[in-house]
Amino acid sequence: MSAASDDWWEAAGAEPGVRYGFSINGGEVRPDPRSGFQPEGVLGPSQVVDHSAFEWRDSAWRGRPLAGSVIYELHIGTFTPAGTFESAIERLPHLIDLGVTTVEIMPVAEFGGDRGWGYDGAALYAPHHAYGGPDGLKRLVDACHAAGLGVLLDAVYNHLGPVGNFLSEFGPYFTERYRTAWGAAFNYDGRGSDQVRRYVVDNALMWIRDYHFDGLRLDAVNTILDQSPVHILEQLATEVHAANPGAVLIAESDANDPRLVRPIDAGGYGLDGVWSDDWHHSLHTVLTGEGIGYYMDFGSLESLGKTLRQAWVYDGRPSEFRGRVRGRSAAGVPSHRFVIAAQNHDQVGNRATGERLVEHLEDGELKAAAALLLTSQFTPMLFQGEEWAASTPFQFFTDFSDPDLGTAVREGRRREFEAFGWRPEAVPDPQAASTFEKSKLRWDEIDEPEHRNLLDWHRRLLALRRSLPVVESPVGEGVRVEIDDALRRIVFEREGVSVRVNLGTEAWELPMPKGFTVELASHHGMALGEILRLPPRSVAVLKAAAGD
Repeated sequence: MSAASDDWWEAAGAEPGVRYGFSINGGEVRPDPRSGFQPEGVLGPSQVVDHSAFEWRDSAWRGRPLAGSVIYELHIGTFTPAGTFESAIERLPHLIDLGVTTVEIMPVAEFGGDRGWGYDGAALYAPHHAYGGPDGLKRLVDACHAAGLGVLLDAVYNHLGPVGNFLSEFGPYFTERYRTAWGAAFNYDGRGSDQVRRYVVDNALMWIRDYHFDGLRLDAVNTILDQSPVHILEQLATEVHAANPGAVLIAESDANDPRLVRPIDAGGYGLDGVWSDDWHHSLHTVLTGEGIGYYMDFGSLESLGKTLRQAWVYDGRPSEFRGRVRGRSAAGVPSHRFVIAAQNHDQVGNRATGERLVEHLEDGELKAAAALLLTSQFTPMLFQGEEWAASTPFQFFTDFSDPDLGTAVREGRRREFEAFGWRPEAVPDPQAASTFEKSKLRWDEIDEPEHRNLLDWHRRLLALRRSLPVVESPVGEGVRVEIDDALRRIVFEREGVSVRVNLGTEAWELPMPKGFTVELASHHGMALGEILRLPPRSVAVLKAAAGD
């Protein structure tokens, strides 16, 4: 290769399909950091990809705005028995029938081994070989668009995985000035950082341009450390939106920092949405009674009521778990910019055994959680299988060939859970193939009565949501929440809908609200003329009559 400008090297003559690698100063051959395909895995040779060769059918597709969306998070390896992009296409009719609008795919960038969550990717430009590679992913996105579904990709720009991470041999991609939970941080603001920033921004642009993704979910942005005048997230938002004004960028962050979603001209980073962990934690602790670890900051119906109104509990108030003030007011931020979930890959998979809410709650409580989620003024997200209360867990799994690394992951996982009071011996072995296999959805159970009942509940809720106005007003506006902590009762209302939840041990009788009729009820016989009767652990969803 010959030296070019800006510290780049180049060589001509690599045709599509050719496999190649780089040797630096006579060293071992390494994959291309921008490899488009790693057919033999993250440690094998790279393969030239011609993106122009794929025949797209989505020329009429115009994207899917975040406002009005319902997101469905899925993991390619466990979504279907085959665990491939192609097999996921077969289940798209289920998602259409369910009523979601947007698929969010957990990370697919090449990582070590054949199975994993994807957050330890090392070849960020290469769709995972075991899932079906570049063409398989393009066919999945194309099929989603043909079915009317938007598609988001989970992208990880805060660290790389431990296997196949050779970036430091190519330049100053990492810095020791900052540390993350996974080791050295990306060098976004030090000497030589210009090309590091290009590596990440160009990656985001590639997913939008070459794979037609409608946007990205950005993993744990609170661990992205950058003191540049233009933060890397702002640069990312600016360039992605310039390339595709309709692209959606959603940040995962537990910092409760509204700057993420404020406009750039108002001092923000210009992202389109942000996850709300507070919404999940508030609901989870009220329903389950758990109060260990970060859950200690939640658990009251008062906290739940606050998140139902404004998504965040911690908006500048002290956190007992963190020992400091957390968050800032999100006043003025449009409600749809908050993405909420009753379950997601983190909150299920980062439990000792990866069990779902169905293992802890009764039918009425599961339906109450779904009702509060899917009637919310925020943007709701479901996790694969949640809609039918899937019996399969979602456990943490890896496939590292290095036995020492496998042991370190196994032991580290068990130490982590001791802080939550979970027995180390109960934690499944992440390296065992059985841990991965147990996490695959069982599609046959949909036809079992209890699962079919929950699936019908979700379908009806989503049909109701489609009939309601899309909320784009500022957070906290246009909603009414009433909480009775002693009797464990909740009233949530926004335009067109009223949800009444009884989590207590006594029946709740109240006058039927004027202008409303019962649309869904978790128990039979709940509406008695002008009286609404909610048994313990039940929910009723009321819809406003036309014109009211």
